Amino acid sequence: VQLQASGGGLVQAGGSLRLSCTASRRVFSSYKLSWFRQAPGKDREFVAATSLRAEGTLYTDSVKGRFTISTDKTKYMVYLQMNNLKREDTAVYYCAAGAFSMDKNDYSYWGRGTQVTVSS
Repeated sequence: VQLQASGGGLVQAGGSLRLSCTASRRVFSSYKLSWFRQAPGKDREFVAATSLRAEGTLYTDSVKGRFTISTDKTKYMVYLQMNNLKREDTAVYYCAAGAFSMDKNDYSYWGRGTQVTVSS
């Protein structure tokens, strides 16, 4: 398994969750790491990306200031800290590895999704 996400759950609006994704050493070292999400009936959308090198981090506008993507190089992990969650954040969240891009077509590896449900 190249990528495996975990940490989803049910949370009230305004609450927080932290998603985790375990990557293989090869994937972690060779690709940029990102989070996408897919709500029911909607297309998969970009959430956040991180690079271990110069590119830094990238966020979609709707999560800026609320979500933080980070990595642990010693554990080959990528995290998504989600604060001040809103109902519209409800989706299945996926970690992905590929280019430093918002386009899902630029990603070669996908983990199994983890469900995040935000209640009012």
